[in-house]
Amino acid sequence: MKALVVGGTGPTGPYLVNGLLARGYEVAILHRGTHEIDEIPPEVEHIHVDPHFRETIDEGLKGRQFDLAIATYGRIRIVAEALIGKTPRLVAVGGTPSMRGMVKPEDNFPIGMPIPAPETTQRIESKEELDFGYLIRQTEDVVLKGHADGHYNSTMFRYPLVYGPNEISSFEWLIMKRVQDRRRELILPDGGLTIVSRGYAENMAHAVLLAVDQPENSAGKLYHCADEQQLTLGQWAQVIARHMDWAFDIYGVPDEVAYTAREYLPIGTSANHQMMDISQIKADLGYRDIVPTVEAHRRTVNWLLAHKPDNDGKFTRREDPLQYAVEDQLIAIQKQALEQMRAIEYRKKSTRHSYAHPKQPGLGKDHRAR
Repeated sequence: MKALVVGGTGPTGPYLVNGLLARGYEVAILHRGTHEIDEIPPEVEHIHVDPHFRETIDEGLKGRQFDLAIATYGRIRIVAEALIGKTPRLVAVGGTPSMRGMVKPEDNFPIGMPIPAPETTQRIESKEELDFGYLIRQTEDVVLKGHADGHYNSTMFRYPLVYGPNEISSFEWLIMKRVQDRRRELILPDGGLTIVSRGYAENMAHAVLLAVDQPENSAGKLYHCADEQQLTLGQWAQVIARHMDWAFDIYGVPDEVAYTAREYLPIGTSANHQMMDISQIKADLGYRDIVPTVEAHRRTVNWLLAHKPDNDGKFTRREDPLQYAVEDQLIAIQKQALEQMRAIEYRKKSTRHSYAHPKQPGLGKDHRAR
């Protein structure tokens, strides 16, 4: 059996490649060749062409046939079209911005995403509404149309924020760098209560491989995948800090002015929840996390400490890259505002539930007139 992985060197790539090898596949990866990693075994063939353009994809696939293709990188809609006639089975990976409100929550009423958001959530309708999101929607349509037209058995996945080894640009490192700089105070939007679906790379590869193992159950379907246990933004920062023997004093500021903390959210979005419903993949394919969330973050922290990513030159090319001066000003204002609010006098109401608890039988009302 022959399998093609388009991509293969990102966070989920090595788990996918090695998972296919363990299943007996002869594996080739198609990618540009600019990012090679040690986790890909030497027996894996590398097809070095650019998966963003039809002409280069066709060149790389000329004369080749595969029993299975997994597309995780490049322009997936072009990859899907190029694979017609090349494979009877396609599993493709996209993302969440195809859903309306994921990037621009104000486009929904009520404002924000459904919590959690199922696969059937309203999608972006046009390029004018959101160009990037519409391109991802088009990818979903092309992959699933290929199934409907009988070109191949296809399954489409929406990845969440993926974390773990081989991250090119790490959200976790933004928190870890603050720990290394011994920053005790941390700003988070709206108290750090936002939930953004994340998925550990090994868990997300496991989700995709479940579709490989169950082609009939997953045929023609779109699945959300993410870790079963999700963390609020505040919990996420606390878990990372704990693994580095540190603790933050968290200061919640309004989302509108949480300038530096916006970098913890995907593509600078708002503090509205972005939580994916994964009940369908659990019901259809039996998905369960193979690495628990807290342990997954521990492994991620250890890998990042060993490899020290530069987040695309962010830390070496900019003066004050994390804008600590801005954070210090916001924290000072927040502390002052908290003191002023705490000084306001108010009458604290007693907290009792509304159901009666009579002391003896036969009374019309109990001792609190309930």
